[in-house]
Amino acid sequence: MDESYRITLTEKELPGAWFNILPRLPKPLAPPLNPVTGQPVTPDDLRPIFPDSLIEQEISQQEWIEIPGPVREIYRLWRPSPLHRARNLEKALGTPARIYYKNEGVSPPGSHKPNTAVAQAYYNRQAGVRRLATETGAGQWGSALSFACSLFDMECTVYMVKVSYHQKPYRRVLMHVWGGEVYPSPTDRTRAGKAILESNPDSTGSLGIAISEAVEDAATHEDTNYALGSVLNHVLLHQTVIGLETQKQLELAGDKADMVIGCVGGGSNFGGMCIPFVYDKIQGKNDVRIIGIEPKSCPTLTKGMFRYDYGDTAGMTPLMLMYTLGHTFEPPGIHAGGLRYHGDAPLLCHLVNEGYVEARAYTQNPVFEAAVTFARAEGIIPAPETSHAIKGVIDEALKCRETGEEKCIVCCFSGHGHFDLAAYDDYLEGKLKDYEYPEEKIAQALDALKDLPKFPTGI
Repeated sequence: MDESYRITLTEKELPGAWFNILPRLPKPLAPPLNPVTGQPVTPDDLRPIFPDSLIEQEISQQEWIEIPGPVREIYRLWRPSPLHRARNLEKALGTPARIYYKNEGVSPPGSHKPNTAVAQAYYNRQAGVRRLATETGAGQWGSALSFACSLFDMECTVYMVKVSYHQKPYRRVLMHVWGGEVYPSPTDRTRAGKAILESNPDSTGSLGIAISEAVEDAATHEDTNYALGSVLNHVLLHQTVIGLETQKQLELAGDKADMVIGCVGGGSNFGGMCIPFVYDKIQGKNDVRIIGIEPKSCPTLTKGMFRYDYGDTAGMTPLMLMYTLGHTFEPPGIHAGGLRYHGDAPLLCHLVNEGYVEARAYTQNPVFEAAVTFARAEGIIPAPETSHAIKGVIDEALKCRETGEEKCIVCCFSGHGHFDLAAYDDYLEGKLKDYEYPEEKIAQALDALKDLPKFPTGI
């Protein structure tokens, strides 16, 4: 077995295609529905906000989709990303487990998000689009899309969840440096934003609200399309470079994953990491445990209902079959802003519902404790979102210490926390509050779904 701390691939080993699991699922993914007709969404329904190339990828039954040359060339700025063996963390924990983390924090914006941001900007530029509108939670996606748009001479408008807009000012600065314009959502720039402010002037925002604003912006401007950093099939498709590279690197290390762990907000980094492993599991090539970690303050997979819901608060998006807390759900302002979403990627939810993926939730103080343990051992400060995955890794490694099992645990390190130091300061000063979202409030939000279809019957 390789004794190095870092397993790298050459530029020539960068994947030449994204992996699409849709045609290989034993049970097909349920279609998104037009909320007006109740029928499956058609390409015409999506054309006001997406280019044909991405619409095709969203529904494609082609197993491998070639990465365009210009996208692959930009990927080479940071890809293939390194796979680290966390030997110092293993020693600190006293565990016989072998821990690896795939470091997506080496990208220019510091997270996994440019894997799809660059691709989406490229396809939109090819379609003649001048501007992209989007939402962002903690700012990782907004900064990644601003970065990508700057490379293709496009404008970028970002609706940033208000609580994160104020918590994470340096993410805003990063977007501004790359030419993006950023607004705290909800705003008075859109009908959706104004409606929220009228009903709740003190709203701290949510990803669902910010999505409503960005979709409205795109739909009402001919030169503008919408770009989403998670949830949709084509987004998870672009992120599969993470899992594909990881499989090659484990092979080089002479190791095989027993567990794959990642944080889950909308599902992009976790989906990108786990989908290649899920396919091997479907084929019977492994029995790997795949675990998605979310916050207890926004427990979509662990306490949500599996049924159709809107992807946004205002009800402008198609209905998607997913685990949801209800599109009116507005989570508290925890520091892991990228995990504050009421739903999850339908593809990921499908894999959870079919038993291929497990879900777990934590409160934020234990998560930050795990992050500090990791930083003091490995030297890298993880983003609050990433720290949820690290907490899961540490818990599993400590179980191995108790049982003596020498398991291989692989983690998606989705981004660094260099712009999240205020959150660490709050933790170190004892100012962080643990918050588990009350069952009665979840029930209230889910009650708003009673008139929506539950499953795609009659289609």
